[in-house]
Amino acid sequence: MPAVNRGKRRLMGEINVVPYIDVMLVLLIIFMITAPLLTQGIKVDLPKAPAEPLSLQRNQDPLVLSIDSRGRLYLNVGAHPREPIDDQTALIRATVALQRNPERAVLVNGDQAVNYGRVVQAMVLLQQAGARQVGFETEAPAVRR
Repeated sequence: MPAVNRGKRRLMGEINVVPYIDVMLVLLIIFMITAPLLTQGIKVDLPKAPAEPLSLQRNQDPLVLSIDSRGRLYLNVGAHPREPIDDQTALIRATVALQRNPERAVLVNGDQAVNYGRVVQAMVLLQQAGARQVGFETEAPAVRR
């Protein structure tokens, strides 16, 4: 009678890749969902103008004061740049940022639906903070064919 080999298993010579494919697809879905959330900026409908781009200093992001359609201010410095701030906080943060680097480019990113007076108020805040020149962000107009 032949000896029975019940306690031993044969070694598999192949790798099951199905669990790895599942993990890869889950990670792909996670990255596809979170990537749009990581973009930084405030939703602003910029006015269209055929303006030339400004030359900015390398290795230095411009100081951007954004104004949304409801007139709320956002400044791209500080711990929470995506949260609205009041005028006094914007003035303080801009002053500190410009004292660190007086040559830093300063831009206003105003929604085209916001009242022009609110944009002027924002520019006055930036001038009080020490900005020598203030530029406006716009979108290039669509080219018609």
